[in-house]
Amino acid sequence: MYPAGAKRTVHISWSSRVVFVLAGTGAAIGFKNFWQFPSLVLEYGGGAFLIVYFLCLVALGLPLLAAEFMIGRLGRDAPDGAFRRAAMQGRRSQQPWWILGALAVFGGFLIFSYLSVIAGWTAAFGMRAATGAFAGLTADGVSNILASLVKDTEKQLFWYTLFIVSIVAVCARGLRDGMEPAVKFAVPTLFGLMVLLLIYVAGSGGLANAALATFVPDFTKLSWTGVQVAASHAFLSLSLGGGAMFMYGAYLDRDAPLGQLTWYIVLLDVLAGIIATLVVDTLLTVGGVEPAAGPALLFQALPLAFDLLPLGQVWLTLFFVMLIIAGWLSGLALFEPTVMWLIERFHWSRPRAAVVSGVATWLLALVVTLSFNTWAFSFQFFGETKKFGLFDAIQIITNHAVLPIVGIGTALFAGWVLRPDLVREQLHVRSPCLFDAWLWLVRIVIPVTLLFVMFNFSKL
Repeated sequence: MYPAGAKRTVHISWSSRVVFVLAGTGAAIGFKNFWQFPSLVLEYGGGAFLIVYFLCLVALGLPLLAAEFMIGRLGRDAPDGAFRRAAMQGRRSQQPWWILGALAVFGGFLIFSYLSVIAGWTAAFGMRAATGAFAGLTADGVSNILASLVKDTEKQLFWYTLFIVSIVAVCARGLRDGMEPAVKFAVPTLFGLMVLLLIYVAGSGGLANAALATFVPDFTKLSWTGVQVAASHAFLSLSLGGGAMFMYGAYLDRDAPLGQLTWYIVLLDVLAGIIATLVVDTLLTVGGVEPAAGPALLFQALPLAFDLLPLGQVWLTLFFVMLIIAGWLSGLALFEPTVMWLIERFHWSRPRAAVVSGVATWLLALVVTLSFNTWAFSFQFFGETKKFGLFDAIQIITNHAVLPIVGIGTALFAGWVLRPDLVREQLHVRSPCLFDAWLWLVRIVIPVTLLFVMFNFSKL
């Protein structure tokens, strides 16, 4: 622990509220929207799952996202310092709430390490798609390409190094010269590619069936497990608990209508998930490929499906470009809290902090990479066999410990520590009923729900 007086506060802010929404949306849209959400919608009843998922977003994701933005804006600091300064305004300065912020930075650092490796796979597959490497391959042939890549440490090292260097280069330039131009270009490009892919698959003749499977409710498929998975996805898909949203909130101007802007980010994230579901499900149906989830969907099933469609090589390449952009935006958001923590903790320059953070991430990503070959080992986790050693262990630690703990602590802090009048002022909520609903959601409902998320191991 270090004295608050020894730290500086963030004075720079986003150039506009539109840029803030773009940055927050880019942070929220990640690989899970593409490799997990479509399979969840199909498995748990289409529209039935969407209804429960949206309710979970409203009751869990949106209030907690607003709380993270609010704490970041109150503190104007790296997440640990933001909690400390916000606690002082809540008259709880002697309590160690800063630990939650430090844990959030740590969680974001861990996630960024394995995200870099997966983003490296995506870049490698994008290059292979552009050169026609998947043309005419069978399912075994595509699987062999993925297996060959994850067993080749040098190739993985090359691709994830490029990814990390690109993040470091942008982050080192700061908010106005680096991150803002990046998100203003990348987020519209991401949505533009998604819309183009949706138009493309619409011409295949399978979009109508995919839309029926996506939107028509089938409550016979919606089990209690499906409800738990919806709550887990509503929490994890918004990049909550990893420090990113605290940091982005620290850059938000003090007069911005925080509650309204949070709604925009959530709705754009939902839109991205629905478009991804329609695109993926249409491709699998038209291509006659069995539904899949996770890396098997992105790196095996979809290359097969695209190969059966007109100009499949071109559109598969664009699909991987879209994935690279989504992963890059998530990585940029997760990287920023660590950089700012080093700047505020040690008074380093931003370029120095970015380089040191990048090197540390690169080393941990190397450990993750070796988990798929040289250092691979298996272990049992609640009846499920995990085959990739430290990679699986880091995912378990983040998804089932660090992120939910930060989420629970953030909800309790926002609901019980901060003064209600201060919170209402920050959220710009005029309706007493709406504010009371938010307050009791973060005080009771969200902490209890996140306990279920912590111990929901059905869809890691």
